Amino acid sequence: MSDSAISSVPPASLRGAPRPLRRLTFELFGIVALKLAALVLIWWVVFAPQPKPDVSPAAVAQRLAPAVPAPTEARP
Repeated sequence: MSDSAISSVPPASLRGAPRPLRRLTFELFGIVALKLAALVLIWWVVFAPQPKPDVSPAAVAQRLAPAVPAPTEARP
């Protein structure tokens, strides 16, 4: 058997064929990168601007202090 009988595809068409797997890989990495960027942006907008709580001793004492009862009004 000759070499031409083994392969039915001519060698010129093998070199000129586009690489669909490489393009698909780039597209998938692009989609993953865009989704990751979107998640980071959502996290930054929603969760990052939350203010830090005041943990000074005076603020904690004020929070833990008993509530002042409201004065009762005399009803006729």
